Amino acid sequence: MISETTTTSPEAEAVPPPGPAPAKKRVPKGAKRLLTRRDRITLAFMAGVPTVLHVALVWVTALASIALAFTSWDGIGFDSIKWVGLDNFKQLFSDNPQFWPALEHNVIWFVVLIVLPTPFGLFLAVQLDKNIRFSRVYQTAFFLPVVMSLAVTGFVWQLIYNPDTGLINSLIGANKPGHYIDWIGDPKLNLWAVLIAASWRHAGYMMILYLAGLKGVDPSLREASALDGANEWQTFKNVIFPTLRPTNTVVLVVTIIESLRAFDLVFVFNKGAQGTELLSILITNNIIGESSRIGYGSAIAVVLLVISLAVIIPYLIATFRKERRA
Repeated sequence: MISETTTTSPEAEAVPPPGPAPAKKRVPKGAKRLLTRRDRITLAFMAGVPTVLHVALVWVTALASIALAFTSWDGIGFDSIKWVGLDNFKQLFSDNPQFWPALEHNVIWFVVLIVLPTPFGLFLAVQLDKNIRFSRVYQTAFFLPVVMSLAVTGFVWQLIYNPDTGLINSLIGANKPGHYIDWIGDPKLNLWAVLIAASWRHAGYMMILYLAGLKGVDPSLREASALDGANEWQTFKNVIFPTLRPTNTVVLVVTIIESLRAFDLVFVFNKGAQGTELLSILITNNIIGESSRIGYGSAIAVVLLVISLAVIIPYLIATFRKERRA
């Protein structure tokens, strides 16, 4: 009897069993580097150079100014640096007749900027947010003073305030001999004349900030307010303006900084003399003036730094806490 044997072909053995195909396992080829050596060098250069420059030009100079505020130094050789303690601050608060007027002028600068150009900039932003005709042209016209150099702005306003051929005196008839109005030389007028020029520039800056804030307001809030029967003023006061709290924080901080670092316009007008004294002008005159007193000028800079931090930091902390709670 012959037994039958069953043979299987290689093709039959290669046929996979019915059902879903098993997932292929990837064989790890080793950890691949995301950045090549050239990429790391480029990244280190691009991040390291700005960091070094920032630390050297901002932090090192700031700390050096704080240290020099307690010394007496004429800027010639490091061997001439002498430790004087608080003598610079005592002399500043008691013996300098220009310090308190300069501090008062900085405060006036802040009050004027927050009272006049800031609300005007908000008004312009609200009008431009309505998408009126030629809104881009208006935005460019109002923002143009912001992108201009402050030195150029000062020269332009010098021409406007010129006693003989200036625009203002020509309009009011005060450009004749015996009737001149010296807007820059008169100590009773020059500070306000500079503030008008500063406000002209500051209004455009505030307009752009508030316009950016208004663009972020949810349109549904306006629609809901209109459905409730609120008019345009009620909608702005009760709905739109409360949503601009973060923008108001930025506006306040920017205005404080602008009032404390005001320098260019005043220096171009009359170099901070005869009624336009500012803390920044006193710092410059003492550090790079004819008789260099770097320690004394650094003491004024420290006072300016403390004032700015004392005003800005508590307000920012309080504002951020309210936002977190909300």
